[in-house]
Amino acid sequence: MSRIVAIVGRPNVGKSTLFNRLIDSREAIVDEMSGVTRDRNYGLANWNGIDFSVIDTGGYVDNSDDIFEEEINKQVILAIDEADLILFIVDVIVGIHDLDHSVASLLRKVDKKVLVVVNKVDNSDRLLDATEFYSLGLGDYFPLSSISGSGTGELLDAVVKSLHELPPEILPDLPRIAIVGRPNVGKSSLINSLLGEERNIVTPLPGTTRDSIYTRYNKYHHDFFLVDTAGLRKKVKVSEDVEFYSVLRAIRSIENSDICLLMIDATRGIESQDMNIFSIIRKNNKGLIILVNKWDLVEKSNDTVKIFEKEIRNKTAPFVDYDILFISAITRQRIHKILELIENVKKNMKRRIPTGELNELMLEIIRTNPPPSLKGKHIRIKYVTQLPVSVPSFAFFCNLPQYVKEPYKRFVENRLRENFEFTGVPVRVFFRKK
Repeated sequence: MSRIVAIVGRPNVGKSTLFNRLIDSREAIVDEMSGVTRDRNYGLANWNGIDFSVIDTGGYVDNSDDIFEEEINKQVILAIDEADLILFIVDVIVGIHDLDHSVASLLRKVDKKVLVVVNKVDNSDRLLDATEFYSLGLGDYFPLSSISGSGTGELLDAVVKSLHELPPEILPDLPRIAIVGRPNVGKSSLINSLLGEERNIVTPLPGTTRDSIYTRYNKYHHDFFLVDTAGLRKKVKVSEDVEFYSVLRAIRSIENSDICLLMIDATRGIESQDMNIFSIIRKNNKGLIILVNKWDLVEKSNDTVKIFEKEIRNKTAPFVDYDILFISAITRQRIHKILELIENVKKNMKRRIPTGELNELMLEIIRTNPPPSLKGKHIRIKYVTQLPVSVPSFAFFCNLPQYVKEPYKRFVENRLRENFEFTGVPVRVFFRKK
């Protein structure tokens, strides 16, 4: 395992900017507005051949009545618990703030090495001003500018020296399961229920999870990464820049995942924004399971499930070959069934049909239901094979592939689905010149 370095401090001292510099990426959302980083954000850094994980945290605020700030403080404490080394960031321009004393006092109670990082030191006057941070009583400090990068080399040398030298961690090549849906549909609650710990901030306010967060799930013989994404909002409602970047991040999470769990709010039904997310999943050829959350809040009759399922499949037609599960992330109703469905989709994604079996079955179906002729020309399909790619894809070799229209491709896809188990996965059909 690589060692973990946590970045902590009060709001708006430049923690996320330093995080991005350390992991050499634009992973964390950075904005002038304070309180932008709400959850712990993880990244992998390397310095002089040594790998280590970095956790970016929200700004610590003492004795706050604000619901977010109280939750952020819990996250900061969790990050400190997880870390082997702590970087305590302060701001040379503001000087020592009351909240810096609060953080310092929190860190003094922890039996872990703390490096004080004085940020925004980009000239000699500020270098002199930085000396006041000795009074925090946490030893020597590292002056730097996280924006320009000056001073980060010295800090990284100290980080690597402080960490135990262990073999670098090789991140496992595991399936990535993205949990997607509108804001406030219950994505973070679901992850917390699955993991049995408060991994993410959960509050009743929509739009809480702004960044995508990767969490390894390794229980009950299941092993994969869960991706909790920022909720996708309608474009007209995306007013803040931060909100805009979060939507981009959610889309990127779909692009980088293998399977998407699309969560729908049972109290609202499937809406146009759910359909937008569904389209993004389909466009990116991802595995799909639909989870109808907050099922415990719905008044039910004998036909409620059937009516709900029918409405969803009507709206997503022609693609209807996926599982729908009715859950409650809060009461944990049926959440372990999700693991079983994920395994099924993983298996279906890897399914390979022997060429002989494929030809015997599909050529007979095609002989009985040939493609319509076009301009008097008859399309003759001679051979079919599955392509060696990650998404189930089939090439049908024929004399006039350009005349095969979309309805016939759908017909062929549906026959493949009827005869082989591809529930929850995209099936691509290509017609090629023999």
